[in-house]
Amino acid sequence: MIIGVPKEIKVREYRVGLAPASVRELAERGHSVLVETQAGAGIGMSDEDYRQAGAEVVLSAEEVFARSEMIVKVKEPQLIECQRLRPGQILFTYLHLAPDPEQAQALMASGATCIAYETVTSATGGLPLLAPMSEVAGRMAIQAGAYFLEKPHGGLGILLGGVPGVAPAKVVILGGGVVGSHAAMIAVGMGAEVWVLDRNVDVLRNLWRQYGNSINTQYATRDAIEAHCQNADLVIGGVLVPGASAPKLLTRAMLKQMKAGSVVVDVAIDQGGCFETSHATTHDEPTYLVDGVIHYCVANMPGAVPRTSTFALNNATLPYALALADKGLDALRQDVHLRNGLNVFQGQITHAGVAESLGYACADPLTVLNG
Repeated sequence: MIIGVPKEIKVREYRVGLAPASVRELAERGHSVLVETQAGAGIGMSDEDYRQAGAEVVLSAEEVFARSEMIVKVKEPQLIECQRLRPGQILFTYLHLAPDPEQAQALMASGATCIAYETVTSATGGLPLLAPMSEVAGRMAIQAGAYFLEKPHGGLGILLGGVPGVAPAKVVILGGGVVGSHAAMIAVGMGAEVWVLDRNVDVLRNLWRQYGNSINTQYATRDAIEAHCQNADLVIGGVLVPGASAPKLLTRAMLKQMKAGSVVVDVAIDQGGCFETSHATTHDEPTYLVDGVIHYCVANMPGAVPRTSTFALNNATLPYALALADKGLDALRQDVHLRNGLNVFQGQITHAGVAESLGYACADPLTVLNG
């Protein structure tokens, strides 16, 4: 198979779909890899690094898309990239279609086979291709929150861990999954007062076992969310419904009760956000104010640490990329977990969560693949 790796064009996105080590794995299986020139510059990888790994470096994204049978990216395709896709071509990347009807329509019109990292599942019920970026984003959320709590950046002027004689900041984490657990780890390490709210008691129990009295856990009722967010210094939103729009847990009414200069970080923004007042921002303009509360809603947080993020992502995606390259659509037919990643096929939505969020009928993926 001919696999193409274009340079990412989303604002401040420096990650790359395949690192040179991944290219070598594909090349040694007999596949051809086309890499757009400078695609790896953001992670410190040169065109020569890619050539030595076995890739052909080409001068334009147009050539990558025109010649490739499968496109491997990181972020959702921008409109110009959607227009370069063609029927029968495989796209393997993050899509996050639920809050993005325009992208969904463009992908449906392309006729391409579109597989979303974020809805590929595992035998244990996890999301193995979303997990590494959730780990990065969870850790970064605390860093970002601590930064914007500083007075020069508009915050309350509070140190996350406090000092002897002065109380630490109160950090409230909504959702104790991958994002929430990694956010909790960093917040505990920085000495904050940490509260994790979740509706899965087993999740709370596991966090309690891991951290003991270093964190506080509570079942996430509406009352609990409202009470804890009201006096929080930093709120992290890390809830997820695979493929679907994130639930709005922090309402505008709750926000109005929060302290001016407090910070909210919405890690669920790729799926529409879990705060009612959230809208996507970029690394160029990461924050905005609503009712005196600083909102950090960068839609590609891990893109700020692209070297770490690319290697972590490739560790997870490479086995699936190899399977798709070796078997084509048969890889989807044979592996239900990879097939769960199929969001768009021949103009049809094939993931129930995406279809429900966008108001489309959902085509059964196995049926359409065998049709």
